[in-house]
Amino acid sequence: MGTSDRLSVATRKGLFLLERGARGWEIERCAFLGDPVSLVLDDPRDGTLYAALALGHFGVKLHRSDDRGRTWTELPAPAFPPEPGGASDAPSVQQIWALEPAGPDRPGALWAGTIPAALFRSGDRGASWTLVRGLSDRPERKDWGGGGYDQPGLHSIAVDPRDPRRLLCAISTGGVWGTADDGETWALRATGMYAEYMPPERREDPNAQDVHRLVQAPTAPERLYAQHHNGVFRSADGGERWTEITAIRPSKFGFALAVHPRDPRTAWFVPAVKDERRVPVDGKLVVARTRDGGDTFEVLRDGLPQDHAYDLVYRHGLAVDAGGDRLAMGSTTGGLWISEDGGDRWVQHPARLPPIYQVAFGQVALG
Repeated sequence: MGTSDRLSVATRKGLFLLERGARGWEIERCAFLGDPVSLVLDDPRDGTLYAALALGHFGVKLHRSDDRGRTWTELPAPAFPPEPGGASDAPSVQQIWALEPAGPDRPGALWAGTIPAALFRSGDRGASWTLVRGLSDRPERKDWGGGGYDQPGLHSIAVDPRDPRRLLCAISTGGVWGTADDGETWALRATGMYAEYMPPERREDPNAQDVHRLVQAPTAPERLYAQHHNGVFRSADGGERWTEITAIRPSKFGFALAVHPRDPRTAWFVPAVKDERRVPVDGKLVVARTRDGGDTFEVLRDGLPQDHAYDLVYRHGLAVDAGGDRLAMGSTTGGLWISEDGGDRWVQHPARLPPIYQVAFGQVALG
């Protein structure tokens, strides 16, 4: 695939759709203005747009567009089924926190991750959803805890491009879980991670790991990167074993992560100060890039604010397009930066946007 000329930006007050033309990146339209759009999927299989809204006491909404956001169709949002025996204590979905295509050879099939942490599947472009019981019924679920939210959330879904029955999911806080049989059975995949915030006896408990973001290398799916609450980790065997990346600077804390679409040794992170502050180190917004799988890092700052910058980049706020050179990054203060050269230099978009939850490139051209 080549370079993408369209970008979706999900914010606290709407979904902004940008296209790149002769005058650079311009906002073509805004959908759901004033509403918090928690997530967007620009499906690379057919160009369909999906937008998830988190409307508080009005509930979670899901919409689909087949014409690049000009018109939208409301879909049923993923929902927990009634408890057995008619019990009334079934949880309610508070947010859709992950939305991914279920494989290139499965048209219309989708995976969705939610808060509270659960995985749902759809086979009909979001027209209906089914809870993946194999994960939700795991006994370890009772020990999952909230990370940035009061309840645990499933925020990262990595589908193996070689075999769509194999996928990994990351939960904050509940570790990494993997399945090889399309969600029927699951196993923990966080061995080698550690949690500084846990008592010593649970420090290396795979079920206690707070993974902020999990991303798979598209051309080498066995290679994985994870931004954890207290470190950056990598795996070379599909998550069976993780090792810490200690070379990252200026800090090991952060949320966002992107991996090059063709070079599995190139990845980008956005370091910050953790816990009670959650701001860039020394008030300087930077991106850390590795080109050797995490052995060494460059700190990229050209075009990024270096004086009194307090922009935090959420876990879905950094994206790389299919070409591998174009990146986009959005922050909690509404800053949007785009790089055309792998992060060497960044240009800030002039729009003053609401706080940004996610940026996502479109990967196919519509007629």
